[in-house]
Amino acid sequence: MTQITVQALVNAPLEKVWDCWTEPAHIVQWTFASDEWHSPLATNDLRIGGRFNTRMEAKDGSVGFDFEGVYTAVTKHQHIHYELEDNRQIDITFEPQGNQTLVTETFDAETENPEEMQRGGWQAILNNFKKYTESV
Repeated sequence: MTQITVQALVNAPLEKVWDCWTEPAHIVQWTFASDEWHSPLATNDLRIGGRFNTRMEAKDGSVGFDFEGVYTAVTKHQHIHYELEDNRQIDITFEPQGNQTLVTETFDAETENPEEMQRGGWQAILNNFKKYTESV
């Protein structure tokens, strides 16, 4: 299976980055790839075996889906690994770099869309995360 990696250097300390990544009140503020989309609901049970679900919808109501999975590894302020409903694996690392934090996501590509499209979508969401986290 092909893996794709996206990264962002967030101008915020590790603790703030972790909180914005993991707390549902924050998750709904950044988990979408473009301004035409939003995330009206997120739940997150951040522990091994815990489940998460983020609802992503087009603002015009034309389409939406649940992004959900189960955590298989969690090391606070360092690493998250989860498995999606379709068994794809996602690995996220958080690396402090002074007063900045490097967030790296590596995910198994799905087979329905071209790799570049997937990379672009995941990078856009990560860029939204960076912008949101730096602004709060």
